[in-house]
Amino acid sequence: METLQVIWFALVAVLLVGYAILDGFDLGVGIWHLFVKKDEQRRMLMASIGPYWDGNEVWLLTGGGALFAAFPHVYATVFSGFYLALMLVLFALIMRAVSLEFRGKGQSAAWRRFWDGAFGIGSSVAALLFGVALGNIMRGLPLDAHMEFTGTFFTLLNPFALLVGVTGFFMLATHGALFMGFKAEGELVALSQRFSGISWVVFLALYVVTGVVSFISQPQLFENYHAAPYLYAVPGLVLAGIVMTGILATKGESFKGFLVSSATIALIMLQVAISIFPYLVPALDGPDRSLSIYNASSSDLTLKAMLVIAIIGMPFVLAYNVWVHRAFAGKVSMEDLHY
Repeated sequence: METLQVIWFALVAVLLVGYAILDGFDLGVGIWHLFVKKDEQRRMLMASIGPYWDGNEVWLLTGGGALFAAFPHVYATVFSGFYLALMLVLFALIMRAVSLEFRGKGQSAAWRRFWDGAFGIGSSVAALLFGVALGNIMRGLPLDAHMEFTGTFFTLLNPFALLVGVTGFFMLATHGALFMGFKAEGELVALSQRFSGISWVVFLALYVVTGVVSFISQPQLFENYHAAPYLYAVPGLVLAGIVMTGILATKGESFKGFLVSSATIALIMLQVAISIFPYLVPALDGPDRSLSIYNASSSDLTLKAMLVIAIIGMPFVLAYNVWVHRAFAGKVSMEDLHY
C-alpha cells in the first residue's frame, strides 16, 4: 500500500511538471503579449502557440483527475479551500482560450484590443495564481481537526505565497520569451531576447530571495534535506540551470535556453516535492492535521486500477505531444497569421 501511495505521489508530480513546462510557455507568451505593440507581432505570438495550447492544458486536467482518483481527501480540501482562487484561474484560462478563437473574427481595432488584453491579462493572472497556490501548499494551510480549510481567500494572499507566486510568474515569463525566440521571426526575435534577458535576472534574484525567506520562515521545508544532505544538489542544480538559461538567452540561443529552462522547471518542481513529502497539504498547526499520502489516499484496489489505466494511457499522451511538436516544428510563417 505504501509503495502505491509513493508511486501516485510521483505520478501526480510528473503530470504537474508536464503542465508547468508545456502550458508554462503558453502562459509566458501570453504575458509578453501585453508588451508587444504591432498587430502582426501579436498575431505571430498567438500563432506560435496555436497548435499546442489546448493539448498542453490536458496535463492540468489529467493532474486534477489523478489527484481526485488517488487522493480524494486532498482534492476535496484543496478545491474547497481554494474555491474562489480556482474560479479566478478558471476564468483567466477561459478568457485566454476564447481570445485565441475570437480575436481574428472581427476587424475593428477595438475588438482586437479587447481580446489582446484578455489574452495577456488572463495569462498573467493564471501564471501568478498558480504560483500563489504552490506557495500556500509549501507554507501550509489552516486546517481544522477534520482536515478542512478554515481560512478565507485573503488567507491565501499571505506574503510568502505572494513571493512564490511572483517568482513563478517570472519563471514562466522567461520560459515563454525563450519559446518566442525560436518560433518567431523578424523583430520578435530581438524582442524575445530582450524580454528573456530581463526576466531571467529577476527570476534568479527572486529564487534566491525565496530560498533565504524559506530557510528562515519555513524550516519544515528543509527537514528532508537535512535528513539526506545529498538532496541539496537539487537546489544547486536549479541555480545552475537558471544561470545557464540566462547565458544562453543573452547569446541568442533560444532553443537551447528553452530546453535548459524546461529542465530547470522540472528541478524546481522536484525541489518542492522533496520539501513537502510525504505531505500533499501540510497544515499550519502541525502534522497531526496535515493530509499526507498515507491518510488521504484511495483504497489499495483503486490505486492499482488507476495505475493500470495510467500505464496504458500515458504513452498516448506523450506520443501526441511528440507528434504535435514535430508536425508544427519550425518558425511561424506569414501564412499562419489567421488570429
